[in-house]
Amino acid sequence: MQVSKKIPMEDPNVLMAIRGLYVVSNLIIISLYAYVHLKINKKKDMTTLKYVEQPQIGSTEEPKLVTTTVHAYDVAQMKTLYKAQLMGVGMMCVMHLYFKYTNPLIIQSIIPLKSALEGNMLKIHLFGQPASGDLKRPFKVAPGLMSSLQGGAAAQSQDKKSIAAAEKAGRGGVKDE
Repeated sequence: MQVSKKIPMEDPNVLMAIRGLYVVSNLIIISLYAYVHLKINKKKDMTTLKYVEQPQIGSTEEPKLVTTTVHAYDVAQMKTLYKAQLMGVGMMCVMHLYFKYTNPLIIQSIIPLKSALEGNMLKIHLFGQPASGDLKRPFKVAPGLMSSLQGGAAAQSQDKKSIAAAEKAGRGGVKDE
């Protein structure tokens, strides 16, 4: 942010260069996501994946058993990444075009690209890291602000006890196709 304050944003040429940097950054991210999505569809890993999805904090619902395939899980994760990227672009468009903020363009050209390259899907499918440890599916969901304040638990669990309990409870268990 300190560097962006030193850049002469009033100069139309500088502003167009920063806008171009933002557009190129987003094109790189979407291209990476599309390539990873293509690799996921090419692999089409039909290994069964079972996990227990915890209900949202404050909900009275019981934990739900989810039975899916690795391919379906990865495709759902990619859809989530696409939506998050489009939401960021939409918010940035409103901030820049409607409210005339230009400084966030520089930051939003760097941080989402860095986050995309550090994401689990790219680590597995683009960089070839094995899906074990932190990269084991289902991915651990980063706790949000409200869940950390309320002492919330992880959103997904893959231990055998919680899967067996969810199966006995009769919640879920139908394989999504």
